[in-house]
Amino acid sequence: MTFASASVSVPLEARRGIRKQFATQLAVERTRLLYQGSLLPTLFMLLNGLVCAWLLWSPQRYLLVSVWIVWLMALVALRVIQVAAFDAAMPDRQVQPTWWRMFLLGSAFSGLTLASAAIALVPVDNFVQQAWVFGLLGAATLSASVAYAVSLPAFLSFTLPCLLPPIAFLFWRGDEQQQGWGWLGLILLGALMVVAWQVNRLIEGGLLRRFQNQALIEHLQAAQARSERLNKALATEVEQRRLIEEQLRQAQAGLESRVAQRSQELDRASQALSKSEQRLALALEASELGLWDWNLETDEVHHTQLHELFGLNPEQVRAVQAHLKPRLHPDDVPALKRALVDHLKGRTDDYRIEYRFRHAQGHWCWIEDRGRAVERDAAGRVVRMLGTRRDVSARKAQQEQQRLAATVFEAASEGIAIMGPDYAVLAANQAFCHMTGYVREELLGRNALELPCSRDARRHYGAIDQALAQQGRWEGELVEARKSGELYPQWLQLTGVTDARGQVGTIVGFFTDLSARRESEERLRYLAHYDELTGLANRALFRLRLHEAGQRLRGSGRSLALLHIDLDRFKLLNDSLGHELADRLLKTMAQRIGNAVPEADTVARLSGDEFVVLFDGYSHLSSLVRVATRLLDKLRVPLRVDGHELVISASVGVSLLPDASLDVSTLVSQANMAMQHAKHLGGDGFQFYTESLQASTLERLQLENQLRKAIEERQLEVYYQPKLCLASGRLQAAEALVRWHHPQVGMVPPGDFIGLAEETGLIAPMGEFVLRQACWQACEWQRQGLAPIRVSVNLSVYQLRQGKLVSLVRQVLEDSGLAPHLLELELTESQLLDSVEHIIATFHQLHELGVKLAIDDFGTGYSSLSYLKRFPVNYVKIDQTFIRGLHEGSEDAAITRAIIVMAHSLGLQVVAEGVETQEQLAFLREQGCDEVQGYLISRPVEADSLAALLREDRRW
Repeated sequence: MTFASASVSVPLEARRGIRKQFATQLAVERTRLLYQGSLLPTLFMLLNGLVCAWLLWSPQRYLLVSVWIVWLMALVALRVIQVAAFDAAMPDRQVQPTWWRMFLLGSAFSGLTLASAAIALVPVDNFVQQAWVFGLLGAATLSASVAYAVSLPAFLSFTLPCLLPPIAFLFWRGDEQQQGWGWLGLILLGALMVVAWQVNRLIEGGLLRRFQNQALIEHLQAAQARSERLNKALATEVEQRRLIEEQLRQAQAGLESRVAQRSQELDRASQALSKSEQRLALALEASELGLWDWNLETDEVHHTQLHELFGLNPEQVRAVQAHLKPRLHPDDVPALKRALVDHLKGRTDDYRIEYRFRHAQGHWCWIEDRGRAVERDAAGRVVRMLGTRRDVSARKAQQEQQRLAATVFEAASEGIAIMGPDYAVLAANQAFCHMTGYVREELLGRNALELPCSRDARRHYGAIDQALAQQGRWEGELVEARKSGELYPQWLQLTGVTDARGQVGTIVGFFTDLSARRESEERLRYLAHYDELTGLANRALFRLRLHEAGQRLRGSGRSLALLHIDLDRFKLLNDSLGHELADRLLKTMAQRIGNAVPEADTVARLSGDEFVVLFDGYSHLSSLVRVATRLLDKLRVPLRVDGHELVISASVGVSLLPDASLDVSTLVSQANMAMQHAKHLGGDGFQFYTESLQASTLERLQLENQLRKAIEERQLEVYYQPKLCLASGRLQAAEALVRWHHPQVGMVPPGDFIGLAEETGLIAPMGEFVLRQACWQACEWQRQGLAPIRVSVNLSVYQLRQGKLVSLVRQVLEDSGLAPHLLELELTESQLLDSVEHIIATFHQLHELGVKLAIDDFGTGYSSLSYLKRFPVNYVKIDQTFIRGLHEGSEDAAITRAIIVMAHSLGLQVVAEGVETQEQLAFLREQGCDEVQGYLISRPVEADSLAALLREDRRW
């Protein structure tokens, strides 16, 4: 009954599941049947429509019948295309509801087409034609309705548009004959609906039964497959059980046989056990092994040889935890516990550990402990252990000595080989293997003197053997070969170790590879005389060669010539390209110098980018001119370094030593002086040393020292040149200019010391002095009751590079109390091109302080116009070169006019300097210039003189 009910319930559950699972498939199948069944009714409708058109064809209806036929044929064609597209679509696309909606739309249009024919084409006075037309249309309606009965919505979408409009039209006209046809239409509609409902019910039932049967078949097939697998598994299990029963019977028989055999063995063993116990006691006593028996439940322990091992009496050691554990070394307790726990938990077959134990005499002794669990309780816990222990302190000490010796042997940097009396290799360390190129296995057992790496030692075999026999040692330097054939210097030291009979039993060899030492010595010798980067002679070798050339000069009367070469702007290249590329550039330049002067006695690199070329025997200046010209041409040839095309020029100083009585060291200083002069003239050229050059250099050096002293002793003064505001006609600003009043010479022209100050870095303290003095003086004028006046101070690019200008200006303004807008800082246009981004950032910081900024000598630069809009300046000063040539119609006038217009368009004020005539002043006033300064207004004057001019309050 159970199996029967299960077999019935499964199909019922499957049927209910099928109705839900295949609802979508049922809709898709209906759509497919509608499309497949719609083709024949459509063609039948076309045929009936053509027959109706033929029956109704008359001249009065040509147009109406023709339109209706065209419309009918178009609908039929669309239906055929729609069916073909549905058949060609993939199954996953046929599932889409668009096909269903398209079919309903087409069937509705088809029904309306037939209804329009019944209304518009059927004549009202010809009963025969009415019968034919209504009959043909009814037949088409009947065929289509039966075909669309697969789906009631599809049936209704065709039947209702097809029958209801004609029926309503027939009843509406009121003619009895027409109303009769209307009643016939209603009867036909009712009959069609009953037939469609019946057909739809039959088709839906058939589809459901087909899906249910298909699912039931699949379910039965799956159940059959599971039952077959279960039957196979059951058969396998039965066979395994049969085999196991057979094995159990065989095992039982074997066990009984072994039990009997074991009983006999136990009897024999019990007899031998008593004898073994006696032998064991003797063996333990002879081997100095101590036997221990430990009861883990009571912690009691029994020992033998306790006094020999620990120096303790049995009464002193009765429990492990209380008496033995306190004497264990603290570092060994964790390892001992771990080994004991592992054995008690069955992880190891026996318990074995080595630990340190404090002897009764106070020293630590090493104990080797071995044991095994021999008894367990019902729960499987160990309750008794037996074992032995012995003192292994001597073995441990020997192992430690061997470990230390092996460590020293392997870690030694020298090669060590231990050989027998016949020089057979017994052992070799890694250093010896690395030195000779052999692996250890290739050396052991072979005669060391017969190895290919000992060919030089074979030549000294007699001396080695004799020295070992007489003195017990031999040492010396050899030239040996590695396994690869490479020769290397070797220092060999052999020591003989004698045995008890006094014979050499072992030979210990110490091998030292001298290659690194030789290479280091060679490199030190090389670096002592040559430059590591370029390979040229260094300063030491150059001085040696120069001294030797001087000695030859005294003996032969020949002259010496020296070229001192310094690469132009190399520091800039070094900072821009980096040291690595700069080093490559120096190597290239060194090669070019060497190739350009093949006849030179010495080419050396003194330092950085400085080179010297020494010629022994040059006496004609024309030859030196050709050499220097050729050298400069070689150096300035463009070269590419990592995508950068560079042109390197140089400054060359040439000096001659024609007189042997002169010191050769003066040749170097003279060439250096000439080189400095060439660099001062712009570089990319050469200069010969002259007496006047030395005088000029000495004068410049003296001036530099005096300038330093002038700054320290406050010999500098600040003069002020006023600026006239053309709009108000008053003096509203003044430019601070530094002057040097020398105690002996008097006033030193600014052109003589300003450039020197910039070259030597003295411009920084000089500029700070002028800035502080100008700010203090502007405040002093205000304290004297004069109107506030703006003072302008010239800046140097050196001050900008130091990065302290902003903080200096802020501090000076705070110290002096001057309002920031009364301070104006000027920087010449050409200096703006140096470190543009840094200058822009500095100008922005000064602008934030409220300080006014101006560009001096505007119009003399060539690249600053592109940066002008980025500088937060307030004034531009037109250079005086344009003002001097200022007259109407001249180029200077056009340039001046353009500068004024451009500056005003950028919101800047214009200052013209160098105004000396009324015509210049009138022109500038006419063009809208804001301020002017020059000798026409006033020369630079002292602070008191400017105060007097301000008090005059003269209007221009």
